[in-house]
Amino acid sequence: MAIRRLDPVLVDRIAAGEVVERPASAVKELVENALDAGAHRIDIVIEAGGRRLIRITDDGGGMSADDLALAVERHATSKLPDGDLSNIATLGFRGEALPSIASVSFLDIHTRAAGSDHASTIRVEQGRKQAVGPAALSVGTRIEVRDLFSATPARLKFLKTDRAEAQAVADVVKRLAMANPLVRFSLQGDNLTGFDYAACPAGQDGWLARIAQVMGRDFRENAVAIDAEREGVMLRGFAGLPTFQRANALSQYLFVNGRPVRDKLLHGAVRGAYMDYMPSDRHPALALFVECEPRFVDVNVHPAKSEVRFRDPGLVRGLIVGALKQALAGALHRSSTTGGSQMLDVLARRGFGGASAYRAPPPADWDWRASPAAPGFGDNPQASFAHEAQPAADARPHAQAPAAQDVDSPLGAARAQIHDTYIVAQTRDGIVIVDQHAAHERLVYERLKRQRSESGVARQMLLIPAVVELDSADVDRLLDNAETLDRLGLKVESFGPGAVAVTEAPALLKDGDLAGLVRDVADTLADDGAATPLEKKVDHVLATMACHHSVRAGRKLGAEEMNALLREMEATPGSGQCNHGRPTYVELKLADVERLFGRK
Repeated sequence: MAIRRLDPVLVDRIAAGEVVERPASAVKELVENALDAGAHRIDIVIEAGGRRLIRITDDGGGMSADDLALAVERHATSKLPDGDLSNIATLGFRGEALPSIASVSFLDIHTRAAGSDHASTIRVEQGRKQAVGPAALSVGTRIEVRDLFSATPARLKFLKTDRAEAQAVADVVKRLAMANPLVRFSLQGDNLTGFDYAACPAGQDGWLARIAQVMGRDFRENAVAIDAEREGVMLRGFAGLPTFQRANALSQYLFVNGRPVRDKLLHGAVRGAYMDYMPSDRHPALALFVECEPRFVDVNVHPAKSEVRFRDPGLVRGLIVGALKQALAGALHRSSTTGGSQMLDVLARRGFGGASAYRAPPPADWDWRASPAAPGFGDNPQASFAHEAQPAADARPHAQAPAAQDVDSPLGAARAQIHDTYIVAQTRDGIVIVDQHAAHERLVYERLKRQRSESGVARQMLLIPAVVELDSADVDRLLDNAETLDRLGLKVESFGPGAVAVTEAPALLKDGDLAGLVRDVADTLADDGAATPLEKKVDHVLATMACHHSVRAGRKLGAEEMNALLREMEATPGSGQCNHGRPTYVELKLADVERLFGRK
């Protein structure tokens, strides 16, 4: 078959398949053009998920009639003033957006440049351009895209439901709004909940206000600021506390030079930074902005500009991991404020407080002894009351007035121990409930890590080696990692088939169940697998050791022990969550407790 040149309109439609995958792709390209034009307000309206209509109005610089005629031509752009592809300082450049969208839809553009006497308009019908004409419009641009993909019906078959497409549009607009807090964004349409984000002031406070508009007030209350720089690459933004976690990565907003991206390198760096604080099936919420020289990053790797390629990816990854770890360590004991809200929700669902708690009074002949909740001690009521009088909480710390400095501390003064598991502390304006095992587990883990990095884990030689019988595969795994375990203070040696001998143990664990520890370490090594990085494997082993030494649920603690635990939590990085990513304490403000009882 002879080679022939394709029809220009068909060429445009092929190009559109690369740039415009779905309505959200078209919205992204057009909003980026508005931002490049210096718009301070951008209004978006969609119908049928953007398939039937996309209308974007901005108050940017607009275009003259001559520029408008060129704007819908292939390979025409204002984004490359010097023609240098390695120095792209704008958002929208790929040179194909408008003509590509116009080739698969009905496109109308109305625009007026500042200083022009009137506006201009042009219409492109499925790639066929009409003449430029006069129009009425204030300074700025209004673009309408109708019947997207009407020229390529096959593409329509691959679109999702109108609601799914509308949500994709909303996600695109939210990401662009987050990167441009000085601009007002509004989105309206069917199949979605519209929004109108007011412009925010310049500076970090304004930036955080815009992020809170998108991610919610809870994120603002549970985020730490990120500000770092290395060799000309800057990292700014806000990262959520480890306990403010999500089931997926949809709440991770990453930007490079103002471009929203979904880049494997950046997401991997985030995962590495939170690795020590969060389980593998949970994800942090954050908004991070990487700024660097345009020549340092290639933004044209992907047709949709969703991926980038750095000249020195190791530098960027190290910057993100280091900055996040430092910020999270600086947060010390902080835990998410949503824990108290979740507790209040649980209480509310169980009928505590408010009108929903009302129950009809019992009948006059009601006998408490017939209640299923009555203590089961036969017919002896004195025995029943004697049992009922036994306290469920150890209130010995309450016998003495709490020290003022303890009450003023972030985690307060210990007042009781409930069910030999939970410490109840009183703060100046609320109540703190601490899981003693989870909290102490984290403290021991951080202590072991500190010893490892400074002088090595303190160890003690066993007078009589502990022999542990194991499966042959577990024995092999332990011996293969014997050198790593030795650096952590746990020295294991072969003791014939199916057994190992422990000759040295970390000093913190010398009185613990060494056989149980070795078995759990073997399980940890099996779960990690051979492909797991050594650092992560070591941390998992340390976490296992910490769990074995921690204060167990069910152990009674005295007032001094409980207060010492609280003070150490306040001074220890990451103590707001245990080694498994769960919160170690929940705080209830006094106002929240009063609302439970209808006092406020």
